[in-house]
Amino acid sequence: MDTLSKYTVSFGASLAITSILSALLVVVKELNENSVLAWMKGLTSHHWITHGLLMVIAFFAIGWGLAKINNGEGLKITPERLVCVITSAIVIGGLIISGFYLAY
Repeated sequence: MDTLSKYTVSFGASLAITSILSALLVVVKELNENSVLAWMKGLTSHHWITHGLLMVIAFFAIGWGLAKINNGEGLKITPERLVCVITSAIVIGGLIISGFYLAY
């Protein structure tokens, strides 16, 4: 079995999680234009800037957090499985956004 560093696995998993969170944030802010979207616009002058900043913060926070689990050893996963998880999450995120706009 090929081994990946704890940071490769942790930040790869963070990429997967953040991709889905980003898609969900798109849906939430579109459904809540007068509250969430307005707040995000007011925070940085444009909601996409706020969206990007929130996702960068989430990516690093989740990545560092996952690297600390298992007494600092991080997650254990094969390279093939990590690629599958990341790819699946990106596809799911795309489907969430596409499905929302097709139904909305």
